Amino acid sequence: MLTSLQNPLVKQMRKLHRAKERREQGLFLLEGTHLLEEACAVNCPLAVVCCTPDWQDRHAQLWERASRQASRIELVSAEVLGAIATTVQPDGVVAAAERRSHDHALDSRISLAVALETLQDPGNLGTVIRTAAAAGADGLWVSADSVDLDHPKVLRASAGQWFRLPMATSRNLRAEILQLQTQGVQVVATLPTAELTYWQADFKPPTLLLLGNEGAGLSEELTAISDVQVKIPLAVGVESLNVAIAAALILYEAQRQREGLGAGS
Repeated sequence: MLTSLQNPLVKQMRKLHRAKERREQGLFLLEGTHLLEEACAVNCPLAVVCCTPDWQDRHAQLWERASRQASRIELVSAEVLGAIATTVQPDGVVAAAERRSHDHALDSRISLAVALETLQDPGNLGTVIRTAAAAGADGLWVSADSVDLDHPKVLRASAGQWFRLPMATSRNLRAEILQLQTQGVQVVATLPTAELTYWQADFKPPTLLLLGNEGAGLSEELTAISDVQVKIPLAVGVESLNVAIAAALILYEAQRQREGLGAGS
């Protein structure tokens, strides 16, 4: 059992807290039982799994499955696990998995997808991923200046849906959006000054929903090329909604329309 914080593996995994190290090592962190279960369910390549003896006793079946799937598996002390994890109270297991490539272009075959510009909060991104998957979206793209898709908090906030929703980082979001439009995808931008409320827009055609930065919203550059702009009406004195809440409202309106429900349903 690993008990020293100076162990080379422990040092290596602690470095994965930083985006630069994740890119250089080609690995990212999975923290907690639920994320490990989801990773195993989709056969995600695991480089190493570290868990406490207590966690091993409580999760014998998952331990066996992870042992078969991981290149390396180690028992560690609670102190070591706490040092590896980014959470304050880890539940007993942390793994490192091989990074996926997220550098592919937007897919013109989408029916409903989300693009996020300059999103900075990993909790927001993870929640949008979870919501998009739940609402039946085909995929999600983020601009290159957004938070990393494999940030540990993004994975935790996604509640495991990170593994099930196709995602990519766009190096030139504007150019890719313009290309989608030539292939028949309508682009809907969220804008507080828009004339249409989000339920007045038609989400039945193939649609890419654009959402912007938590503070500044969408850039003028992306707003200008959108086909439709929609707003979420707010009570007097309320400036804006959390971006993840905004995404949820609009995605589920799109789902409602696509199921053919009436306006009063």
